Amino acid sequence: MKPQHRLNRRDFLRISCSGLVSAGFLMPRETFAAGKKPNFIIFYTDDQGIGDLSCYGAADLPTPNIDALAGSGVRFTNWYSASPVCSPSRSALLTGRYPQRTGVNRILTASRSSPGLYKDEITIPKALQKLGYRTGVFGKWHLGSTPESRPNAQGFDQFYGFLSGCIDYYSHIMYWEMGSGIYPVHDLWKDNQEVWENGTYFTDIITRESVRFIRENSAEPFFLYVAYNSPHYPMHAPPEYFERFKHLEPHRRQQAAMVATVDDSIGKIMGVLKDQGLLENTVIYFQSDNGATIEKRCLHDGSGEYYHGGSNAPFRGFKGGLCEGGIRMPAILSFPGRIPAGTTCSELGCAIDILPTLLRIAGVPLPADRVIDGSDILPMALGNAKTPHKRLYWEIRDQLALREGDWKLILNGRASFEDKDILPEVFLADLAADPEEKNNLAQENQSLAGRLTEICLSMKADVNTNR
Repeated sequence: MKPQHRLNRRDFLRISCSGLVSAGFLMPRETFAAGKKPNFIIFYTDDQGIGDLSCYGAADLPTPNIDALAGSGVRFTNWYSASPVCSPSRSALLTGRYPQRTGVNRILTASRSSPGLYKDEITIPKALQKLGYRTGVFGKWHLGSTPESRPNAQGFDQFYGFLSGCIDYYSHIMYWEMGSGIYPVHDLWKDNQEVWENGTYFTDIITRESVRFIRENSAEPFFLYVAYNSPHYPMHAPPEYFERFKHLEPHRRQQAAMVATVDDSIGKIMGVLKDQGLLENTVIYFQSDNGATIEKRCLHDGSGEYYHGGSNAPFRGFKGGLCEGGIRMPAILSFPGRIPAGTTCSELGCAIDILPTLLRIAGVPLPADRVIDGSDILPMALGNAKTPHKRLYWEIRDQLALREGDWKLILNGRASFEDKDILPEVFLADLAADPEEKNNLAQENQSLAGRLTEICLSMKADVNTNR
């Protein structure tokens, strides 16, 4: 199957220019203050479900700062991660490509020799560095630990964070499972040098470094990737946050405390942007990497219970599965002076669209020597166009999924990382009528299920062989 979004440079410029005219969109030099290049910030949270934000309906978990961000731009209601787990989700975000093309098709191990992103990947920061942007990532990387995969080799001038999938929030130790043993390994880095800050809450470190980066680069264009690992386990937060939510049941209290630390931190970063006079010149994107989890390891009491603190309501499934709960994400785009404040977009979008969209705003052509699966969704976000996606594809372990219009096909599916809820071998849902994926329509729509299965398998072959 031929890739649908592979454009050469001439085609990209032709399509982009026509889109700029039809959408009434001005070129970047005319949209930002005093002809300055725009700044970009991505806020990326970890295992935060769509039901874990008050702007998406959570009544028990207030997120006033994220809500304010949504109020400044567009809130997407039909938005997806490219994967239901951490590493592939992040590779797709930074490259605009299905993760199987990037060398990151699974959760990467915690080993210090774990390979990840291919050396020659074009990431958002690599593309922006060529325009003179300063680039920084603070927080969770999880895209490889070998030299060619680390942040400083993938376009970031500055990195302060950890390389693996999770760490203790205070000691910054990861636990590496190897064979029958579990081994503690310290995992905190400034660029390529190991550093120690024992006792400092990691969310505060991310925020501190992000604030410092903004202040140091306020006079030049920058790209900042703020990769919060909260509310991923272990479920740690300062005592005052647990006290804030003492009225909630224990699992939800843990989730709420951790989400609140992130919300307060985003508020601090937005405050610094305002103080520096940068709000009107900064494009901001917010998303969670995948759905909330039910993993037993979130709990510390050895009870063997499933964790139920996070919420993907109203959708079925959790992290690690291809039901909507694993991949349907909260997502917000704030674009000062262009996207009207407080708007909502119900068109279909995906994290693979962020690279094409940000590069278009910056005036950077897409790379012509590789497949870019995402599309520029700015016209869609402005309300001037329908979704650019005829279909979207997902793959994790032996699970596959395809969305075409309102139809969603899942093959060999599971609704969660723990395999608690196993789907039939072929599962077909009409998301318009059944967004909770309660009913399997494969038998009564065998022709449609067969056609979508063929497309899904063809896309699997394409993304795993065509870079």
